[in-house]
Amino acid sequence: MKSREEAIRAIDGKSFDVCVIGGGATGSGCALDSQLRGLKTVQLEAEDFASGASSASTKMVHGGVRYLQDAIRHLDFKEYLVLKEALRERVHMLRNAPFLTNIRSFLVPCFERMDVLYFSLGLKLYDWIAGRDSLAASTFISREETLGRMPEIASKNLRGAVVYADGQFDDARYNITLVKTFAEAGGETLNHAGVMAFEKADWRPQ
Repeated sequence: MKSREEAIRAIDGKSFDVCVIGGGATGSGCALDSQLRGLKTVQLEAEDFASGASSASTKMVHGGVRYLQDAIRHLDFKEYLVLKEALRERVHMLRNAPFLTNIRSFLVPCFERMDVLYFSLGLKLYDWIAGRDSLAASTFISREETLGRMPEIASKNLRGAVVYADGQFDDARYNITLVKTFAEAGGETLNHAGVMAFEKADWRPQ
């Protein structure tokens, strides 16, 4: 990436097709997408890259278990569509940056018989929706195996746990990698450069 002085010179007085305001994950992803589509793009960030929510996330490349829950509880087809897209995008994130991501196993403890049924069926449905994008099949493990894996968990009334796989990533470094990729693709980017005002010009296409 350019030094700050070089970046300012590359931006000052220049015209761009697109200006993206924000250097978080969303802004950086949009800037890269715009540049790769052939649009001359500049990105401005008031603070530092990934200084906000993009460095304070859950660090999960999740397929959207909560979307499945909402889709079933509220019979919401839109939530189901969000779930399918999240599952597809999860695989892309894991494949595009294996040095910043990994696959983790998660245990959902069950203390009631209904918990066993609810989470087992729910996560099997999750696997089915993921299809070929599934990371690993969910499975139920016994009380003894659960305590072996998580000895600190409360054991009273514990019946076992449902194990499923999801993704994890380094959110801040992933964000910075997006910014660097954008710059390498020819985009111009500058942090600590807040947008203070807009000027509207009477411009018409030639």
